[in-house]
Amino acid sequence: MNTLFDKIWDAHVVQQIEDGPTQLYIDRLYCHEVTSPQAFAGMRQRGLKCLRPAQIFCMPDHNTPTHDQDKPIEDPVSKKQVDTLAENAKDFGLTHFGMMNPKNGIIHVVGPERGLSLPGMTIVCGDSHTSTHGAMGAVAFGIGTSEVEMVMASQCILQQKPKSMRINISGSLGKGVTAKDVALYLMSKISTSGATGYFVEYAGTVVRDLSMEGRLTLCNLSIEMGARGGFIAPDEKTFEYIKGREYAPIGEAWDKAVAYWKTLKSGEDAVFDKELYFDGTDIQPMITYGTNPGMGMSITDSIPTLEGMGEAAQASFMKSMNYMGFQPGQQLLGHPIDYVFLGACTNGRIEDFRAFVSVVQGKKKADGVTAWLVPGSWTVDLQIRMEGLDVVLKEAGFEIRQPGCSACLAMNDDKIPAGKYAVSTSNRNFEGRQGPGSRTILASPLVAAAAAITGVLTDPRTII
Repeated sequence: MNTLFDKIWDAHVVQQIEDGPTQLYIDRLYCHEVTSPQAFAGMRQRGLKCLRPAQIFCMPDHNTPTHDQDKPIEDPVSKKQVDTLAENAKDFGLTHFGMMNPKNGIIHVVGPERGLSLPGMTIVCGDSHTSTHGAMGAVAFGIGTSEVEMVMASQCILQQKPKSMRINISGSLGKGVTAKDVALYLMSKISTSGATGYFVEYAGTVVRDLSMEGRLTLCNLSIEMGARGGFIAPDEKTFEYIKGREYAPIGEAWDKAVAYWKTLKSGEDAVFDKELYFDGTDIQPMITYGTNPGMGMSITDSIPTLEGMGEAAQASFMKSMNYMGFQPGQQLLGHPIDYVFLGACTNGRIEDFRAFVSVVQGKKKADGVTAWLVPGSWTVDLQIRMEGLDVVLKEAGFEIRQPGCSACLAMNDDKIPAGKYAVSTSNRNFEGRQGPGSRTILASPLVAAAAAITGVLTDPRTII
């Protein structure tokens, strides 16, 4: 087969169970506060210690408020989850980046920026968007709580090997088109189940030209196509990004690591179970109009009509339209919006803030728009301030909140009110995802910024 996925997978096989799953060695386990408590409880019940505590890193992100983090958390459920993670990490001797720790942030932002996620690794977390770390050239995927316990106890996991898919994106991206638009475009073409059962390798000139932040965004959204995960072969850009980071190898170990990392690519003769081809010049700034990430279109297009849809598809489509308050065939350009959210493990990195600032600089936030700008980590927050982006944003009428998952999933204070429209740089637009009755339009930081200053859905290319 000779695919990169096979290379990394095969290097981590402990044993193959006949007619059963593979016992796979795991290099790195990330734990956040939502999916780990039962795993720790199970370990205690069985009187077990973590086999390789040095490979496990814990941090709260989902429940952390994005203001007043130096004060006790007001919501009792959130407080209990965050406190429990701190206790568990202490009891089991695990590294823990708690709230207000300068290393804290969204786990999928912190892993790469600290040099914890490295090429050739197997990485798991009790969180579906673990595929983000695939941008580093790692096989990274989300697991369930019982599997978290399995990894804690044995540093291994039982997994069926997924099939392999390569998505090739040739050409180049036009003005105002970002990695987020690439991901939304792919989902609009292959649907939210188009990659089910596969592990996706992204390739082609568009992917090679993406920055590391852009690659992290693209891999983050693999799960929304139904994939088990998505990743990109490491290259000089990857090595440059990793070099000098806190947990990156140094000296002789660095040279040795890079020599190995350079072998991590699919062979010329690699055979994939499925290959797809797209042209980057076809991609425009995208938005979603429905209640799953695959219901996307170019910002200048109209919502599809019911023509050619079967009865069941029509019913599902109309349920989505009724929830969103839209009509089939409607154009959304100029549609009023209420909230803008910049952040999440999808778009909470420094590059995303730079993009947002490039649009709003010298302009003013529209009256009636509430904007939540949430860095993905304290490191991103520091970069924002060192680059003076906070000053530009303040002059334009925006304020920066404290790091956390924020309005991506409304497990904290940042909830979009019922019936309100939010242009969000996060990853999911399910019913109620950002708060009961909230209406989410997924978009890139450029589209979000354009909406924030105009108060309506706006093509960022008309402003840039």
